Amino acid sequence: MNSKASKLEAFGHLLDVMDELREKCPWDQKQTFETLRHLTIEETYELGDAILKNDLNEIKKELGDLLLHIVFYARLGSEESAFDIADVTNDIIEKLIYRHPHIYGDVAVSDAEEVKKNWEALKLSEGKESVLEGVPKGLPALIKAQRMQEKAAGVGFDWNTKDQVWDKFQEELSELDDALSNGDAEAIEDEFGDVLFSLINYARFLKINPESALERTNQKFMYRFQYIEAQAKAQDTSIEKLSLNQMEAFWQEAKR
Repeated sequence: MNSKASKLEAFGHLLDVMDELREKCPWDQKQTFETLRHLTIEETYELGDAILKNDLNEIKKELGDLLLHIVFYARLGSEESAFDIADVTNDIIEKLIYRHPHIYGDVAVSDAEEVKKNWEALKLSEGKESVLEGVPKGLPALIKAQRMQEKAAGVGFDWNTKDQVWDKFQEELSELDDALSNGDAEAIEDEFGDVLFSLINYARFLKINPESALERTNQKFMYRFQYIEAQAKAQDTSIEKLSLNQMEAFWQEAKR
């Protein structure tokens, strides 16, 4: 692996390239915080895809793309005399040291759960009114539910066992059945949301990331469905002309 000196040299070279691009490239010159925002979100999801595939080479590339965005935002901040990459770096260093008193102070912890609880307590002491403040409003609903549950659990608002969480899921499922029986569309949607929320909570107790689990299932579905399409094409027809029994047979082939 590279030495610390070579790592610092590489990062310095990236900063130089960023400065040059900003000064000379028409596309880079046009960019703002707002225009980069959606691109950063896209790059984050691409990194997530690479992680799910466990493709280390692709992870390396996507990390580079995200690092470029961080450096780009810092350059924009320096142009407005608001902050630069040193300010960004020093702020995160200060935060990490402050929120790890078990490493940089005299606090003792027994496991990772205690570290998380201390982290949330420190965030509240910084002036935050709610432990949920740190959950971005723009997160997809599934991830937002997961993060809210984790943060609430971090301050002790949690179930004791996974069986209790499963019982809660069954309770919510029963309430959804009642809503379906009554035919109340608003209640059905409300109860369906409760079912999903409780199932996401159960995933946490199973130590499963529900977002990753669902995406893996998405990928399986995509592969199997596209297999059906390919088999239809091989028979000089299209998928919509296959019978349901034919599609099911190809689906089972894809699973095998």
